[in-house]
Amino acid sequence: QVQLVESGGGLVQAGGSLRLSCAASGSIRSASAMGWYRQAPGKQRELVATIISRGSINFADYADSVKGRFTISRDNAKNTVYLQMNSLKPEDTAVYYCNARFRADYWGQGTQVTVSS
Repeated sequence: QVQLVESGGGLVQAGGSLRLSCAASGSIRSASAMGWYRQAPGKQRELVATIISRGSINFADYADSVKGRFTISRDNAKNTVYLQMNSLKPEDTAVYYCNARFRADYWGQGTQVTVSS
């Protein structure tokens, strides 16, 4: 079983940046995918970004709403996944969750991101 702990959330003005981190209690090397999701009040949880490793090559995919602004990365040696968020908008306000996909899905407890206008 893998435990995930997110950090790096906070309050930022529109146009600002934040970097989220997701630290796993075990190796993420064998995870089929690592991802970030978010859930805004009154809305369903949605996919923000995913990253898949094939050997030394990483493949990333993004929701249309964050393409060009967010970057997902992973450090397998540190068992950590990151989400660099630039040019933040008020509509990015949500609780951000880290996901690790093995044979089962594992979730972190979430970190709040609030973007003020």
